[in-house]
Amino acid sequence: LAAESLGAECAVFDGLKKNSVVWMSHNDYIEVLPDGFKAVGHSDKCPYAAIENVEKGFYATQFHPEVNHTEQGFDMLGNFLYKVCHCKGDWVMDNFIESTVEKLREKIGDKKVILGLSGGVDSSVAAGLLSRAVGKQLTCVFVDQGLMRKDEGDFVEDTFTRLFDMNFVRVNCQKQFIAKLKGITDPEEKRKTIGTEFYKVFWDKIREESDGGFFAQGTIYPDCIESGKGDADTIKTHHNKVKMPDDIKFDDVIEPLCDLFKDEVRAVGEKLGIPHELVWRQPFPGPGLGVRIIGEITEDKIKVLQEADAVFRDEIAKSGIEDQLSQFFAVLPDVQTVGVMGDHRTYDHLIAIRAITTDDFMTADWAKIPYDILARISNRLTNEVDHVNRVVYDITSKPPGTVEWE
Repeated sequence: LAAESLGAECAVFDGLKKNSVVWMSHNDYIEVLPDGFKAVGHSDKCPYAAIENVEKGFYATQFHPEVNHTEQGFDMLGNFLYKVCHCKGDWVMDNFIESTVEKLREKIGDKKVILGLSGGVDSSVAAGLLSRAVGKQLTCVFVDQGLMRKDEGDFVEDTFTRLFDMNFVRVNCQKQFIAKLKGITDPEEKRKTIGTEFYKVFWDKIREESDGGFFAQGTIYPDCIESGKGDADTIKTHHNKVKMPDDIKFDDVIEPLCDLFKDEVRAVGEKLGIPHELVWRQPFPGPGLGVRIIGEITEDKIKVLQEADAVFRDEIAKSGIEDQLSQFFAVLPDVQTVGVMGDHRTYDHLIAIRAITTDDFMTADWAKIPYDILARISNRLTNEVDHVNRVVYDITSKPPGTVEWE
């Protein structure tokens, strides 16, 4: 964080206080200004934290105005939009839904659409938009790779067959995924293996019933940023950004949510009439528990983590703080520790629990869960979940960490 001395004459900082806390999460800065630019903001360690070229209409910051950690960031962006770009600000979420549905109908016409459905918020809202646009022309394929939370596969199937006008296809294939993941410990290799195998199963199913049309996915804006593009760094490869096989041909890829952040996706879901419990359910990564099991994935480890995660989520729900948390889950690190159960020595799994608060998932703070709740969670995990003898709480914010461990 840095205190900026903001240029009062700069339109971006108009009406803001002179010194402001902003988020700088890197070590880069400009040493020499480009021709035609002048400095309008600086910190103790960054001489040109904000620069402008009014004649060309160029404004640049060496910090992140778009994140909540920058205390006047939204005001800066507002000034840029309204006072520099002269935007009107008359867009509302209803307009997005109406225009998106209209564009989808125009683009898809009478062709079919295939969506890889995970049951998470993003793919669910994408399914809702597509269902409203084209109804039974939409086929959602749900690949249950056995890496979901406890009983989640059944919940997904029941929810989507009841609520949506679509064709729903479920494929159960845990053993196939575990075999493919045998011996793999590298996080990126695991993600790519899960993604590749997911699409292999997915495409095999599609080959049975598809004759072209469009491929849809629930990609949101942070997925695109973190997966990298061009010279941008890959933070982590997202499940829905893995390249499709060359022999599969669709007319085009449809990503109706690709310009939205998570909070906006939820707002769309609410407007579409999707039940609150589904719109606000915990985010879940495409690779599932595969990125919450550190090291090699085995069937036994999956069972331990599913039970641990179920206990953690149950205790949070009973404690009445669930609405205060943006995401919470259990992790099974590749660590075993010495413990005592009764009069016997144990050497069993350590469970890490993580909870965060955030508005946009681009940055996040670790949640300050009260000690008494953490104590109950720890007691239940070590007493109710077989092969768990130690619990730790992750107190890392994003950045420097990511929400997930892998």
